Amino acid sequence: MSDLHLVSWNVNGVRALGRKGFLDWLDHNRPDVLGLQEIKARPEQLDDDLRLPNGYHCHWHPAQRAGYSGVAILSREQPLDVVEGLGESRFDDEGRTLTARFADFDFVTAYFPNGKNDLSRVPYKLAYCEAFLAYVEGLRASGRNVVFCGDVNTAHHEIDLARPKENRKVTGFLPEECAWMDRLTAAGWVDAYRRRHPEQTGAYSWWSFRSGARERNIGWRIDYFFVNEELWPRVQAAAIHPDAGGSDHCPVSIRMLLP
Repeated sequence: MSDLHLVSWNVNGVRALGRKGFLDWLDHNRPDVLGLQEIKARPEQLDDDLRLPNGYHCHWHPAQRAGYSGVAILSREQPLDVVEGLGESRFDDEGRTLTARFADFDFVTAYFPNGKNDLSRVPYKLAYCEAFLAYVEGLRASGRNVVFCGDVNTAHHEIDLARPKENRKVTGFLPEECAWMDRLTAAGWVDAYRRRHPEQTGAYSWWSFRSGARERNIGWRIDYFFVNEELWPRVQAAAIHPDAGGSDHCPVSIRMLLP
């Protein structure tokens, strides 16, 4: 059996994080597969050591719009195949989804849309959610095990944010957003952290830059690892890493056994 260390991180700008010690973090932690979100850069804009860190195969899927969105997968093993997007330009032009196929599982990193303060992008976000669920269900139906991770931009339950009552009408905790999360888990997708730590409070992955929210741990858990139920017995651990700085999000991880 092999022990795989899988990590997801919304870096809020990979170039900025590169100036804040990202490569040192990568060298110290050495994940087997790392999914990044909100890279905000094209690969040709990156220095060589950031574009292709030592020991990693890197695949970048930036947004067409400069300095916006974008995802990437860094892996110690070369994937058998890499697929950009969901097959719909309205989502794929924003660089939101990237899939790496390995022998034993598909690894998907995703950056779900933010519904905006005025809620104007909530319909777009929910449309992406539906397209994404159909996509991963298709992978699963083909007989593949699937690990997907990323910034889902939704806290599922009250335990997943510090101030649920004050945020029920705020995107990220709207009833319709949480209802989609209910549908996701009902379809057999396991939230690895919550399954492993069902009662853990104060476990957040994003904090506003305002008002010292991170120092006071006034946060939201909106970054996840999900696996299909059939794969769950191989998940050995799930963790959140709030001590990793440089972004308004922190990394989340799982450890998984594969034959």
